[in-house]
Amino acid sequence: MSTSMSLEKMAGWAFIIFVIVAIVAGLAVGYMTWPDSGTDMATVTSTNTWITLIMLILGVIVGLVSITAKEVTSFLMASIALIVTRVGVDVWKPLNIDWLANGILYYFAEGMLNYIVAFVAPAAVIIAIKQVYTLAKTK
Repeated sequence: MSTSMSLEKMAGWAFIIFVIVAIVAGLAVGYMTWPDSGTDMATVTSTNTWITLIMLILGVIVGLVSITAKEVTSFLMASIALIVTRVGVDVWKPLNIDWLANGILYYFAEGMLNYIVAFVAPAAVIIAIKQVYTLAKTK
């Protein structure tokens, strides 16, 4: 009993740590993407590719071990909201104006949302597939 509880607690902490990693990476790459940072696009592209890959791998790990059966619906709803926000209208565009911190807030927000979605999307796919399998086998 205590082993499963400690594993559940560790999985919860891992999820929080992964989200913090996504936020920090989003801020870093957001700054690199900002035109005034002076970072060349090859560096930005390479860094973005590697961080996205890491976020995808972390998302797969979360999808396989972290979300419990009672959390499935809430997690999938939150995932849908994040993914739709990322894919939909550019909600951060109003932050990309010169008089508001020279537009850097836009790049920070974009970077954070990109990496959070890159982390959450694969977890959502795995959890959705597991849920469909569970529903199919009980009928």
